[in-house]
Amino acid sequence: MEGRGLRAGFTTDAPPPLHMSEPLRRTAFNRLFAVVYFSAILALLYRHVRNLFLHPTTSFLSFSITLTLFISDLVLAFMWASAQAFRMSPIRRKEFPQNLKRIIKDKDFVGLDVFICTADPYKEPPMNVVNTALSLMAYDYPTEKISIYVSDDGGSVLTLFAFMEAAKFARHWLPFCREQNIMERSPNVYFCSNYQHPSSPHFDKIKMMYEDMKVKVEHVIDKDEVTDEYITDHQQRQAFNKWTKSFTRMDHPTVIQIILDKSHDKDISGRLMPNLIYVSRGKSKTSPHHFKAGALNVLLRVSAVMTNAPIILTQDCDMYSNDPQTPLRMLCYLSDPPLKSSLAFIQFPQRFHGVNKDDIYDTEYKLPFQINPMGLDGLKGPSYLGSGCFFRRRALLGDPSTPVAPEIPELSPEHVVNKPIRSQETLSLAHHVASCNYENETKWGSKTGFRYGSLVEDFYTSYRLHCEGWKSLFCNPERAAFLGNVPITLFDGVNQCKRWCIGLFEVAFSKYSPLTFGSQYMGLLMSLGYSHYAFCSFWCIPVTFYSFLPQLTLLNQVSIFPKEPWFFLYVFLFLGSYGQNFLDLILVGGTVRRWWNAQRMWMIRGLTCNLFASIEYLLRSLGISTYDFCLTSKVVDDEQSKRYGQGIFEFGVPSPLFVPLTVAAIINLFSFLSGLTGFFSGNNMEGLGLQMILTGSIVLNYLPVYGAIALRNDAGKMPTQIIIISPFVSVALYYASSLCLWSNNDSSKH
Repeated sequence: MEGRGLRAGFTTDAPPPLHMSEPLRRTAFNRLFAVVYFSAILALLYRHVRNLFLHPTTSFLSFSITLTLFISDLVLAFMWASAQAFRMSPIRRKEFPQNLKRIIKDKDFVGLDVFICTADPYKEPPMNVVNTALSLMAYDYPTEKISIYVSDDGGSVLTLFAFMEAAKFARHWLPFCREQNIMERSPNVYFCSNYQHPSSPHFDKIKMMYEDMKVKVEHVIDKDEVTDEYITDHQQRQAFNKWTKSFTRMDHPTVIQIILDKSHDKDISGRLMPNLIYVSRGKSKTSPHHFKAGALNVLLRVSAVMTNAPIILTQDCDMYSNDPQTPLRMLCYLSDPPLKSSLAFIQFPQRFHGVNKDDIYDTEYKLPFQINPMGLDGLKGPSYLGSGCFFRRRALLGDPSTPVAPEIPELSPEHVVNKPIRSQETLSLAHHVASCNYENETKWGSKTGFRYGSLVEDFYTSYRLHCEGWKSLFCNPERAAFLGNVPITLFDGVNQCKRWCIGLFEVAFSKYSPLTFGSQYMGLLMSLGYSHYAFCSFWCIPVTFYSFLPQLTLLNQVSIFPKEPWFFLYVFLFLGSYGQNFLDLILVGGTVRRWWNAQRMWMIRGLTCNLFASIEYLLRSLGISTYDFCLTSKVVDDEQSKRYGQGIFEFGVPSPLFVPLTVAAIINLFSFLSGLTGFFSGNNMEGLGLQMILTGSIVLNYLPVYGAIALRNDAGKMPTQIIIISPFVSVALYYASSLCLWSNNDSSKH
């Protein structure tokens, strides 16, 4: 066990520790199991190679089946091997924020700039964004040290109006949080929680104020305009007048509106308020937008000009603060000199509220968000997850060993801001660095700031930072630091995953590929860890092959798996992989049902988002197709929410994503029934046992699909178009496979 403390400002000989770390006890078992399992993989690959090249079959079809199984198992072997990077040196950390206050006084706390990104007031309701901002403004941290920057990439006057109303409410909300010492500092969460709220006029008043604000904002959104009845002063009218007839979402000038200024705005208790600044970066039809990374880089530059805090928190618009002491936990590490010199960021896990009991869509993503980061933490540190991450500003401006040389002095991390944020000089410079043409012929997005070149700017940015020599660490306190929303429909879940997969492919096949570039600069294990994610869409290869090939051959009573003793090798590899995955999830508080749903969603993603992301990326690479950034809707439908709470799968959308899934469900069902019929009727089923077991397990996984096809009549059932198309495709595949097998048999006879 390792612990470190901060001596600066503490007079005794034994300063209290600020943090500690310890290796996970299962590390030795992981390493031993990896050796055994790897040996089994080598044996299986040897068998495939022997059948392909040393003892090749005379039949082209048999050769093709063997080659298909070899490719599938090779991909499975690579994905397993790359996942071992997470299991070789996992560590668990613990912080002691109570000791920090004994060491650092309020005046010594560093400044904190918070970046919140939103892009569409209809898919990301402004009240959700407002609640996130209010929860962060109410941190147990000196308010005059906090600056909240809201990036509105949709350039919506509705979002600006919502934040102007939120600023008025914040004058009452922040003192209320301090007085009551509440933990849920998102107003919506606090007022909707089941906790016993204090019955007092003060509580009733603050709740009524929140409801009034909510009604105003939602009324404006429903009308799609800010009407005169809601404009209360000249400053508001002047701000809203920037939305002229020529102002469009994709073509408009920079808008920077200072809503709260900590130099003179105070709450009702007389304490200074945090800065609250609305930013909509300049856009033109001809300039690149770079989606979220471009918005973050604008905030990085605007904040440097206005406040230049050394610490930056990036936050998704729907991920509210669930623990007001989170910045103190962050400082337990950034206040430690031995860590500080090479530490780029501290990542908190993405955790979620409102997840149904069994997490039917595996939207918690426990492996990538909670388990695997502990494994990378024992190496150079976890990857950036896009939200809940505290960056050192210095890390985003160059590698650790090279002095920063920004294009203007005001963007240097050493720059001291000595002008008011409302001064004309400051505002002019902020508008300049937020303009759509500012980055032309600069290093922004390539060597400076959040990196361009991938839809998953978070993954790509941390990857490049680690290659440059920076480190990171994972902070996972028992109480979730942040909580966010999850998709409550299958389509939203897999569509979101498809976007991630395309972005990861962009990294995997770039000149900075983790397998080539990464292994040179990060070492083997870190490059394998990043490769596991970068090539994650390759899961579609074994999942697709094993969802169709054994089943189609079973329908034709053709055995493709080996008999004893090789049969037991398959069984060991299957049970070993599933067993280790089961153990990982159970040890972080999972349940058997959640594990089952997680492995079910692994299969579903293989046939939906992984498969379609691979096809789409291939077409894009050939110049045949293009794709656009698509937000996941955060709007909750009552009926969908009810079905989600009951654990019922939501299909509903007639998307091509569901066609391969439905076809696989149909073929597996008929294949399994055919196998059972043959077994009970006494037909020769020798050698088909493994195919029967595999097909039966897939049928169990697809029970929600069968229910959506045949047993439901609600809005979440499988769309009629999919139900009509899928059987035709299934029959076509069956006859095509039968034709190949019959042709092969005839050729063998001749």
